[in-house]
Amino acid sequence: MKDTVTYTVTKGSVRLDKSLTDNVDDLSRSRAKSLIEDGLVLVDGQKKKAKYDVKDGEVIQVTIPEPETMNVEPENIDIDIVYEDDDVIVVNKPQGMVVHPSPGHPDHTLVNALLYHSPLSTINGTYRPGIVHRIDKDTSGLLMVAKNNYAHESLSKQLKDKSNIREYIALVHGNIKENSGVINAPIGRSKKDRKKQAIVDDGKNAVTHFKVLERFGGEYTLVSCVLETGRTHQIRVHMKYIGHPLAGDPLYGPKNTLKGNGQFLHAKKLGFVHPKTNEQMIFETPLPEIFEQTITKLRNKYNQK
Repeated sequence: MKDTVTYTVTKGSVRLDKSLTDNVDDLSRSRAKSLIEDGLVLVDGQKKKAKYDVKDGEVIQVTIPEPETMNVEPENIDIDIVYEDDDVIVVNKPQGMVVHPSPGHPDHTLVNALLYHSPLSTINGTYRPGIVHRIDKDTSGLLMVAKNNYAHESLSKQLKDKSNIREYIALVHGNIKENSGVINAPIGRSKKDRKKQAIVDDGKNAVTHFKVLERFGGEYTLVSCVLETGRTHQIRVHMKYIGHPLAGDPLYGPKNTLKGNGQFLHAKKLGFVHPKTNEQMIFETPLPEIFEQTITKLRNKYNQK
């Protein structure tokens, strides 16, 4: 069953996607863009692009498909819990595990495993309980999870205020000449491929700080990346943008790349202020075995100690 919303524009000279979010309840900007791209939004009976400037008096008709329903069931799946108390869980997610259920991945996710282990916050609804931030399926490493809504609000605010610590280790193609740098380029959905993110003029602000840790014969560089913002695929998109895509990346990397379990990207360090005690909490976790083995092979190949 589909829901149809119709309204007449009274505040013109704004983008169509912005107009939708202003006039349709509980509709995010990204969801509005998706509806427009899927042809589910009509302006005076005609399809328009998201950037179209609406005019006073135009009639907007929005068709909102009913979301697929899923039962998110607890599953007895082993997970690597680095820290836990009554408010938060810090988990070391393995490569290959999806963080939360979606129509394409209804089960066997980190959320299914966490629900079996403990009650979680309910702020993010049925499909993303406890999830304050995400990492990609083939990215490994540390995630903070909220067990109650008070903790969730505190951790979310820290993300918004950019006061927490998120440091990643990445192996990228090519030789980064600078020892360190900052990538400041807006990220949004690719205009050419909806599965990808890209650097786009109307994207969301995205800032990544990087530092070179090791170079391998001009072929590969090991870097530390610290996130100032947390956009979808941020490190993968930013490193490609400066000409150094992640090794093993099936979406943004070259076809001729190192074999692994997806991109060589690991969330190594995570820091936040505890919601109840106000204590600064900092956690680190070692690289996955395949990541360590690949670095060792590169060191041996290029005679590095």
